Amino acid sequence: MKNLLKLEEAAMFGLSIYLFTLTSFSWWWYPALLLLPDVGMIGYVINTRIGALTYNLLHHKGIAVVILLAGWYFAADALALSGIILFGHASMDRLFGYGLKYPDHFQHTSLGWMKAQSVPNDEN
Repeated sequence: MKNLLKLEEAAMFGLSIYLFTLTSFSWWWYPALLLLPDVGMIGYVINTRIGALTYNLLHHKGIAVVILLAGWYFAADALALSGIILFGHASMDRLFGYGLKYPDHFQHTSLGWMKAQSVPNDEN
């Protein structure tokens, strides 16, 4: 099942690349902006609850699709590009095993704990 989910994420990442080719932007915009949604991690400077909120806002595929559709509806190329980048980045992250974050710990994601040794013990 894990491989099937990774294949699905790879297909969605490929879809984001295809959608990008339909825009009028130069090819270099896609790789230049692809890691930009990770700016959402800055919320972790405040605390894990705020960090999870800001991270998840920029890594939620539903939000990405709404932004993309709004860009298409309003013929706003930059908005459509934002949706494509958010969608592609979220798919790429999930392909590598990074899911949406829980508010208790950065490494606690919707896909499980990022590393087995990072699971906090009950003694804390």
